Amino acid sequence: MTISYNWLHDYLPVTIDPERLSKLLTSVGLEVESLERYESLKGGLQGLVIGEVLATEKHPNADKLTVTKVNIGSGDPLQIVCGAPNVATGQKVVVATVGTTIYPKKGDPLTMKIAKIRGVESYGMICAEDEIGLSEDHAGIMVLPADVKVGIPAADYFKIYTDWIYEIGLTPNRMDAMSHRGVARDVCAYLSYHDNKDLKVKALATDNFKVENTSLPIAVTIENTRGCKRYSGVSISGVTVKESPQWLQDKLRAIGQRPINNIVDITNFVLHETGQPLHAFDADKITGKKVLVKNLAEGSPFVTLDEKERKLSAEDLMICNGNSEGMCIAGVFGGAQSGVTASTKNIFLESAWFNPVDIRKTSFRHGLRTDAATRFEKNVDISNTVNVLKRAALLIKELGGGEIASDIIDVYPNPVQQPQVQLKYSFLRKLSGKSYPADAVKKILVSLGFDIVKDSAEDVVAAAPLSKPDIHLPADIVEEIMRIDGLDNVEIPKAITISPSVEPNRSKHIYREKTSDYLVGLGFNEIFTNSITNAAYFDETELSTAVKLLNNLSADHNIMRPSMLQTGLEAIAHNLNRKNNDLRFFEFGKTYSTQGPGKYSEREHVCLYITGQVQDDAWKGKGTASDIFYLKGVVARILQLTGISKATFAPVPAENNLANTQQVTINKDVIATLGQVTAQELKRFDIKQPVFYADLDFELMLKYISANSIKAKELPRQLPVRRDLAMVVPKSLPFADVENTVKKVKLDKLQSIQLFDIFESEKLGADKKSLAVSFTFLDEEKTPTDKDIDGMMNKIMNALETNLQAEIRK
Repeated sequence: MTISYNWLHDYLPVTIDPERLSKLLTSVGLEVESLERYESLKGGLQGLVIGEVLATEKHPNADKLTVTKVNIGSGDPLQIVCGAPNVATGQKVVVATVGTTIYPKKGDPLTMKIAKIRGVESYGMICAEDEIGLSEDHAGIMVLPADVKVGIPAADYFKIYTDWIYEIGLTPNRMDAMSHRGVARDVCAYLSYHDNKDLKVKALATDNFKVENTSLPIAVTIENTRGCKRYSGVSISGVTVKESPQWLQDKLRAIGQRPINNIVDITNFVLHETGQPLHAFDADKITGKKVLVKNLAEGSPFVTLDEKERKLSAEDLMICNGNSEGMCIAGVFGGAQSGVTASTKNIFLESAWFNPVDIRKTSFRHGLRTDAATRFEKNVDISNTVNVLKRAALLIKELGGGEIASDIIDVYPNPVQQPQVQLKYSFLRKLSGKSYPADAVKKILVSLGFDIVKDSAEDVVAAAPLSKPDIHLPADIVEEIMRIDGLDNVEIPKAITISPSVEPNRSKHIYREKTSDYLVGLGFNEIFTNSITNAAYFDETELSTAVKLLNNLSADHNIMRPSMLQTGLEAIAHNLNRKNNDLRFFEFGKTYSTQGPGKYSEREHVCLYITGQVQDDAWKGKGTASDIFYLKGVVARILQLTGISKATFAPVPAENNLANTQQVTINKDVIATLGQVTAQELKRFDIKQPVFYADLDFELMLKYISANSIKAKELPRQLPVRRDLAMVVPKSLPFADVENTVKKVKLDKLQSIQLFDIFESEKLGADKKSLAVSFTFLDEEKTPTDKDIDGMMNKIMNALETNLQAEIRK
């Protein structure tokens, strides 16, 4: 929300300096995110003055230069060397004195210094229009009317508009502050309470409103009273559509609005003044002199102001003419055939209340995020439509001429009553942590527009103004009181008494934190990517179960992700494009799927993404590149940390854009999938180096974690015994087969199996390799003898020779 300091003070009875106002707004919950100086012309013409050329003579050393004497209203006349062909004695001109910075229309700012030009000193510059940013004109110096007073600042002469602009971060419930008058109401309430004054926002100037004739009556019928609870309008005849006056253009430009013409600018001005959107129709284009508020048939075509044809939904509320032809998408966007143009002479002005839910759906459905829709979807003040209508009509008369040519039309079938809320002082004290006197509570509420219906020593019953449609509960009123008291005045007690809570299902958080701590310690960085992604990343099979968005904001974000790989690759590509080549990321997130309408599911994952080196180059040697084995080790360690010990790693056919794929299973449940991202998938993201990816099903992990119980036992007193074994096996044989074969021997004393060398040579035979494996044995009761160890090793060798046809090297 953008607020102008000058504009806000049009409604305040007192003046507050910009810095104090910034702190005040933040204190009442209207957080000021930025405060910036605004100037209608860059630099504000600061330092430039109006001067008079007293004398001119040719430069002694340059034919195209003139030496002038210029009076600037103070001190001695300045000697200025000028290169403009049109400089002459007696002219009133704009002078940039020494030390002044000018901001040309093109090029960089320039600060004036004493200069020696072809041997003659110059103490400033006589300016052309483009040299100070007024226009593109560089034909010569700017010559002002003869009656201009010498010595006045150029900023005063050209009436440069300066302001302070606040960007306020509004919470969604604060529609009452989506206008300058709404913000002014909070400021007055704060000052009234803290300065013990009775300050009120200046009233809208509507007293002079009167109907001058009824030559242009427009009938209004609301067919959809749920979508439109109130519709007000008035006709104005004989208007002149033209450029707005400078003051109106300045106010709009200061808050980022582009002036269009006086009629449209007035509706925009009143919108930002009061928060009530208005719409102006060309009254001569309203067929049948009737306005119907209704819904049209599904698929009805409608051409909007941007000259695009849109297919309407049957849920879109429309403003139609007497022939039920659409003129405007209610509360969202006008139509091309009924809008105000330069030839418009008669207008019909609309001020209405439209259902916030309907407006929001229509706005997103058609991708039309207008200022009007933004306010209607948050709910506007239904009690203020007529008052705002009168304000706008008077401004149109003032700036565009014409006459009020109809009575006020106000169709309001079921007037809304102010909600009454009971607030107990004990609840206020409990929720706020502060004791407020009853008089202070009532003063704050009255200053905000509440009506006190009933009050006693224990409670107060207040009727909330319709400008605050979010007020329904006692807690809502507590918020209002605390805001105006000042959120920075919330008391912090010296001691806090709390009851310890027992959190159910804590294991999820414990193991998530344990996993995160391990990965961060290993050099990984946690990322958070968007759950909404691009359908173009996936094939038809994946999209058949994907959750598609009905109202996506962009073509690149149109489905809920069925896989976390692609959003992670986006993050990797972003980093690689910025020369950050060695990456280790992890992410906790969800994937989404559907089996049909109403059958949606989501699963939580922890995913790993690795690319580049996992160990940097150092003086001892080159670093270590990432590979599938490093990734497998990290996955195995995560499972070990979380107490999952019976997982089996096994290679599987390539799937889901992965090569060298392995699955980790427990009891046929796939608990994790890992592999190297295929070159085809990497090309989609313009990634030119290998990426390794693991997807762990966190929900399945939790299932097996919860099934494990932690057991403690004494440390063994005996020493482990290690034996090494070398064997020749086919090159295609994975080490996992060796592990599984040994485990099937079921040796209780065997503690661990470790592959520590792989050797390949033609001497071993075609397609053969040698594996060197260490076996660690431990007997917790006694020290095993050589005979015991030899017996177990013989069983291992027999199993390997029998099941794998391994050749034991001796």
